Amino acid sequence: SLPAKLINGGIAGLIGVTCVFPIDLAKTRLQNQQNGQRMYSSLSDCLIKTIRSEGYFGMYRGAAVNLTLVTPEKAIKLAANDFFRHHLSKDGKKLTLLREMLAGCGAGTCQVIVTTPMEMLKIQLQDAGRIAAQKKLMAAQAQLSSSPAAAAEPAVETRPTATQITRELLRSKGIAGLYKGLGATLLRDVPFSVVYFPLFANLNKLGQKDPNVKAPFYVSFLSGCVAGSTAAVAVNPCDVIKTRLQSLQRGVNEDTYSGILDCTKKIWQREGPTAFFKGAYCRALVIAPLFGIAQVVYFVGIAEFLLDLLPKHRA
Repeated sequence: SLPAKLINGGIAGLIGVTCVFPIDLAKTRLQNQQNGQRMYSSLSDCLIKTIRSEGYFGMYRGAAVNLTLVTPEKAIKLAANDFFRHHLSKDGKKLTLLREMLAGCGAGTCQVIVTTPMEMLKIQLQDAGRIAAQKKLMAAQAQLSSSPAAAAEPAVETRPTATQITRELLRSKGIAGLYKGLGATLLRDVPFSVVYFPLFANLNKLGQKDPNVKAPFYVSFLSGCVAGSTAAVAVNPCDVIKTRLQSLQRGVNEDTYSGILDCTKKIWQREGPTAFFKGAYCRALVIAPLFGIAQVVYFVGIAEFLLDLLPKHRA
């Protein structure tokens, strides 16, 4: 049932995000830093420096936004894929690869309604610590130098909240402010779903002894991990572009971008083609368990169990 699918998708998203959010924070910071202003050399370096400067909970900056909106986001994604697969199947026959990809495309398109504002707010909160740390470093370097003018500018650390950012965007740009980077989000999420859902479905089938019986939970988990990490790496260039476009604040001497083409051109010219794969391994580490857990929860059917208890409880 649709309510069960939505509940399953929501539970899956909450569990997955809680487990992997620190890695996602590191991914955002690694993708946003540009040549000449690099604060972090790797995933572990980023997490260690974040804990030292912001404390343990600094790794979860922006998690509240993600946990709030990931439920509808994952619910829409998984339920939409099932919806399109159902309507593209002919008399219950096996879907062709093209139809599986079309169903994934539909799911990816539907989810950006929630994904875009969620990512927009999350990125500002995740990257605030990097910008503050960069300002502190620049201030320390200025004090060591003999320039009184440079030393006169103290580093001011700002910690905006999701509510403050939302109000400011709505006041200055209206609802469109929350949907900055919508095109880049579509470029990431649609190809991701086109790759992920068919790959997961076919890998999951390999573990089914009977077509009418669900695969064991570990098969669904491994299938979600493999399909998720593969799709994540494949679309990482689009994720880098999306992250850069959605960042409202920049570090010292960092580029600004007017659109997808301008961002792509500047990254290619100034940072080289390898810059498009910044944070790729972090994204794979985030997506693999996230979608592995999501598929286990979704296919095991926790919601069906909970919904079945309601009539019995009333009786």
